[in-house]
Amino acid sequence: MAGILYLVPTPIGNLGDISRRMAETLEEVDFIAAEDTRVTLKLLNHLGLKKPLMSYYRHNTEEAGRQVLSRLLAGENGALVTDAGTPAVSDPGEDLVALCAQNGVTVTAIPGPCALVTALSASGLPTARFTFEGFLPMNRKNRRARLQELRGERRTMIFYEAPHKLAVTLGDLAENFGGTRRAALCRELTKLHEEIIRTTLGEAAERFQTEAPRGEFVLVVEGAPEEERPAVTEEAGLARVAQLRGEGLSLKDAAKQAAKELGLSRNALYSAALSGGSEDETDARRKFTD
Repeated sequence: MAGILYLVPTPIGNLGDISRRMAETLEEVDFIAAEDTRVTLKLLNHLGLKKPLMSYYRHNTEEAGRQVLSRLLAGENGALVTDAGTPAVSDPGEDLVALCAQNGVTVTAIPGPCALVTALSASGLPTARFTFEGFLPMNRKNRRARLQELRGERRTMIFYEAPHKLAVTLGDLAENFGGTRRAALCRELTKLHEEIIRTTLGEAAERFQTEAPRGEFVLVVEGAPEEERPAVTEEAGLARVAQLRGEGLSLKDAAKQAAKELGLSRNALYSAALSGGSEDETDARRKFTD
């Protein structure tokens, strides 16, 4: 019988965020696949654990993935960890999860630290609907192309960024989304010097042209505003009804379609069209309500 792959989050900065379930899972598995075994070894030492470690990172996913799968199919239980945060989220662990799913191996995710959720909840920006974009492409041309695709995105957007690329990325964000767009720059989350800068993209871009950023950043950016739709007048509605009537639609169907297209009240538009038309009022009202 195949074993189980456990996705075990690790602290994003504060060792106090290790849950009992996370620690117990690491203690009980047969082996741990880690992004950097040196980082994971420090965590295990903190927990007083000794476990066989193997490397699983972006540049060996194919070979290491087969090794992990082989051990799982042989009946061992394994844990996948990253240096910080939740495995398989903006992380090559997603390939291992897919491989396990394709081979009928159970994957169990342990809830725990996640930088994107931590940043979003403290950002002060809308949280009901959001999109996670992770790291933008390193190539500037590709990065700008991605941002162009997101210009009309109305949900709150979340990005990860390294300090040495922050200034350029903020400039690109301000250029594509507008300098007045609200943003929260979340730095060193859960650590001693945690900082959340609530500002605009323009102000943030200007600030970090001269200030050297420190630590990893999560950028939470306000979505695009609702496009203001000009108010549609009843006259415009009647004009559309007349046009549809000329195409052969009945008054009933023309009023229904025009109201739907223009966001007007169907009953009000029908009544206005009826009062100005030649169709028999009683017969028309009967047909409209049939």
